[in-house]
Amino acid sequence: MAAASSRISRPIFRPENRSLITESGRRLARLLFTTSSTDIPLLQKLLKAPLSKIGATLDSEFTSDSAEFPSAALLSSLNSSAPHKANLVIEWKLDKLTEHESKNHDRYAQLISLCKNIRNLRIAFRVFSSMEARGIKPTSTIFNELIHTSLSSGNLLTALSLFETMEASSIGSYKPDSDTYNAFISAYANLGNKNATESWLTAKKELGFSVDAQTYGFLVQCCIKSKKYHDARKYFDEMILSGLMPNESIIENMIAMYCQQRNPIRVKDILKLVVNYRLKIDRNTVKKVVDLYGGLGLVDELEELVLTLTESGQTSEVLSLVHCSVIRLYAEVDRLNDVDPSMGRMLKGGISFGCEEDVEKVICSYFRAEAYDRLDLFLECIRDSYELTRSIYELLGAGYRRAGLSEKLNAVVNEMKVAGFS
Repeated sequence: MAAASSRISRPIFRPENRSLITESGRRLARLLFTTSSTDIPLLQKLLKAPLSKIGATLDSEFTSDSAEFPSAALLSSLNSSAPHKANLVIEWKLDKLTEHESKNHDRYAQLISLCKNIRNLRIAFRVFSSMEARGIKPTSTIFNELIHTSLSSGNLLTALSLFETMEASSIGSYKPDSDTYNAFISAYANLGNKNATESWLTAKKELGFSVDAQTYGFLVQCCIKSKKYHDARKYFDEMILSGLMPNESIIENMIAMYCQQRNPIRVKDILKLVVNYRLKIDRNTVKKVVDLYGGLGLVDELEELVLTLTESGQTSEVLSLVHCSVIRLYAEVDRLNDVDPSMGRMLKGGISFGCEEDVEKVICSYFRAEAYDRLDLFLECIRDSYELTRSIYELLGAGYRRAGLSEKLNAVVNEMKVAGFS
């Protein structure tokens, strides 16, 4: 075995191969929501077609070999409901490559990559064998895709065997490259095995490959998963000092870690990078920050969070969450002089309430303060952006009834009827 190999300690793990196949009752809805709109008609045809007609169905759709077909999204969606049909699509594609005598390495690499999406190592090796039978020499990219497919299928031993084949090769065209090492770094990071992850990192660096942001992301993920939080911070800081731009996944992992540690100061530091790098973070991550600040009573930090996320161009869903959190916090302590401008700021930004609970908390705050004119103004302001629910109408009716405001109560009853709530 080559020298580089001897420097790596490769403990053998057999990760559980968790199937992604969904329950039959949820299949179709999930397929249609996760597949590109251009793929949906073909997906529906493939789902309806019997196994014996899959090839004929594809032949009728494509008169020649299409480089764009099949898309990973379509194949994954088909695999979740009909895995045998997904296999047949790959086999059909391989037959087309064979018929056209394609010697394009990228086309074969793409096809093996699709096998990774459906976790079918057997077909991936069939693609590889077909390529070799036609005298097409493998490349590092081809081997890397086979390794990725092996790892996604939970077959670590095969992945290691492929690595050793690459390492022992006298042909430079498929020697291990940076992506090869990243595949194993990622695999062990997902297992939370810090020692193995760092061993592969060391081997990668010793061969002169640089540590990129993606590699740092795997290291951070591994350290958090193994609860080595100090090391996660060390690798993150090392990445920033190296001048590398963190990706969104790294940022989200670090925010989640500091929220778990209830460390608002470090959360704030990470959020500055979100602005600096114009990164998008998902709703779940922002919810962790909102819960942290809200739980600690950090109103000023929540207000600053609104500005930070607005400045960094987050989605309306994320902005609605943080705006409503500020408004809800003020409403719960009856700070109406803060509720009104906060709500005005949100509506001016084109953001609306996301759930009835937040609207109800504001309404209750107005009722407790007996601020009925301000409540009327509030309802008028949200009328165009938020449709009142039965629960909210009932809350208004109960509040006006207790206050003895029969005219307003009658108006609510009439509005309920118009809205279809009898």
